[in-house]
Amino acid sequence: MQKKKNLLYVFADQWRYHAVGAAREDTVFTPHMDAFAQESVCCTNAVSSYPLCSPHRAALLTGKYPLSCGMWTNCKTGLDISPCLAPQEILISDVLKKHGYDTAYIGKWHLDSSDLNYFAQPENGCIGWDAYTPPGCRRHGFDFWYSYGAMDEHLKPHYWTTEGKREDVSKWSVEHETDILLSYLDNRTKTADSAPFCAFVSWNPPHPPYDQVPDTYLERYAHLDFRANVPDSMRSDDTYHKKMREYYAAVSGLDEQFARIISFLDEKNLKEDTLIVLSADHGDCMGSHGLYGKNVWYEESIRIPLYIGGGALKSAAAVREGRFAAARTQKNPEMPPFVCDALIESCDHMPTLLDMLDIPVPPTVEGMSAADAVAAAYTGKECTHEKKAAFLCMLPGMPELIEPFKKEGLDSKCYGWRGVRTAEATYIIDNGTVPHSEQRRLLYDNVLDPYQLNPVELQAGDPRCEQYESLLRDWCAAHKDFFLFERG
Repeated sequence: MQKKKNLLYVFADQWRYHAVGAAREDTVFTPHMDAFAQESVCCTNAVSSYPLCSPHRAALLTGKYPLSCGMWTNCKTGLDISPCLAPQEILISDVLKKHGYDTAYIGKWHLDSSDLNYFAQPENGCIGWDAYTPPGCRRHGFDFWYSYGAMDEHLKPHYWTTEGKREDVSKWSVEHETDILLSYLDNRTKTADSAPFCAFVSWNPPHPPYDQVPDTYLERYAHLDFRANVPDSMRSDDTYHKKMREYYAAVSGLDEQFARIISFLDEKNLKEDTLIVLSADHGDCMGSHGLYGKNVWYEESIRIPLYIGGGALKSAAAVREGRFAAARTQKNPEMPPFVCDALIESCDHMPTLLDMLDIPVPPTVEGMSAADAVAAAYTGKECTHEKKAAFLCMLPGMPELIEPFKKEGLDSKCYGWRGVRTAEATYIIDNGTVPHSEQRRLLYDNVLDPYQLNPVELQAGDPRCEQYESLLRDWCAAHKDFFLFERG
């Protein structure tokens, strides 16, 4: 029997697709990630279905849309009922554990309700949105645990261990979490553990606070370039310049730690048997459209890096090569050599990875495997991917946004915005985040207007809405989303 391949999934928080050298978009220094991109499949149409931490993470790990697993906003404090990933959900870790994998989770989890929702003064010291995930079913099959719920102390992080002990650390979180990963992997080699491993590493930077980044990375960004959709007022703003340098500095820091991981895998002869994924949970506008942060439909917010490589990629591609059409020509010679332009949304990661590892996909999954499209990109062949649209959503989730709706007897979950992203366009229906906002329908041509500066504003019933609106209505009905398409 052929030995099962390992899975290493490394993802950062609030890291947009554009902020890596290999994307040829932002001017950011990431030589080690760029080198990885050259030998991996670059998925150029990977999007975050709900560009917010908890919803994407839930979808990533369950293979279900965020609303299907109850993740309608972040796990937080101040809500009547705070979202929390149920123990009954089937995660990729649960599946791989049953198939003999040794499993590990390191870094930010953010899928449990804050301890402050249950205790005025939690004994474990949790503050803010942070949460302690105890051993057992809420860890969903992860054997090795070195994680926290949600905290933004990048330079002095804390974690809970497999046994539940709290560890407080004085080191940049990205570097420390990489230390822990390498120690975990090294210990496996010393014990001659023959089981395949599945390790998820969740780095918090470049998530704010942007200024919590080692100074050594800041030195590289004395000069800044701006995306075409950054307004002039910000281009001359020193405060914005500082945040932008810090954001890119954090990404360069990620690059240095990613280099350590790849070097270790090479040194220990693990790379050849490992499927390596480099990604993020959502992006950051970082000045585009005059905005910071995420939770909006712009490309800088929803589009994420997704690079799939490692030696196991070759095996997965070889299994499928006979299915594909003749070789194709490279569309953009400036991009990495293996480009997959298939639409991949948050819930597609789980089935894609299981498919590539030759592990059965559970029936609970709502996403679609893109394994054939990834393999075809690697072999230079043509493959028609069936997914033609990704679904996007955002619901008002902060207590201060929900309260005005409650006062008027309105359900805030019917508001926010919903959208469809195809390979060429983004269609949005925006109900706003305050009661009585005027409803808007916006259509962006992402080919002719890649910076989304000139949307077409449409009225309900416009023929140009029909194909998108039909898809969106069907999706909302299927996922018990009571979004208001018609407004009185």
